[in-house]
Amino acid sequence: MAKALIEGLVSSYEIEVFGRNETALKALKKDVPQIRIKVLADLEEISGKNIVLCVKPYSLPALAPKLEGEANALYSVLAGTSIESLSSHIKAKKYIRTMPNLGASHLKSMTTITGDEALKEQAMDIFNQIGRSLWLSSENELDIATGVAGSGPAYLALIAEAMADGAVQQGLKRTDAQTLVTGLFEGFAPLLANDNPADIKDGVMSPGGTTAAGYAAMERGSVRNAMMEAIAEAYAKAKELKIKN
Repeated sequence: MAKALIEGLVSSYEIEVFGRNETALKALKKDVPQIRIKVLADLEEISGKNIVLCVKPYSLPALAPKLEGEANALYSVLAGTSIESLSSHIKAKKYIRTMPNLGASHLKSMTTITGDEALKEQAMDIFNQIGRSLWLSSENELDIATGVAGSGPAYLALIAEAMADGAVQQGLKRTDAQTLVTGLFEGFAPLLANDNPADIKDGVMSPGGTTAAGYAAMERGSVRNAMMEAIAEAYAKAKELKIKN
């Protein structure tokens, strides 16, 4: 996620990356030469800086003591880590929680944001550089949205892979199946932007046709329920992480 964010923001912002793994930092610098890198070995002064915190939630207690001073703003990308927890570990004047997704590397992230209202405009401006952003009114709403926008690429990847596998099973070449699925997803985004899912479905499904047959098979396989359960489980995990953190 950190690399995706960096690649999306580097053309618009001056970025300095701090990390504990020198090898990983050098590899990142090779891929994105515009950034500055620094190994976080000793105390790092963060006063007056805007910090984007993009580490695994369990790393926060070990990382926090290395950050000295009070940041101007702290933008967190830590799933399930509350602003209360962030403020107990790292000092900042204002706090923002965000959840981008992997689309950031293609400037197509769907980022959800919440936190200090005074930073709303700035936060939206920053994360609009890597796609679209949505301001939510509470941390609970962000935890729910994490299961959709944050985890969503993995769910859609499963759908895409399954569709391609199905086509191969019926006799299509793998490359042709992948091309079909890629084109399908590219064309679906503008459809979804202009119509609700039910209308799209009804626009494709004719009585007794191929789509109706395939759709019925998906309903028998509980695809709808499985997706809803996936969102529920992701939300539950986000709340569990917040309790632990």
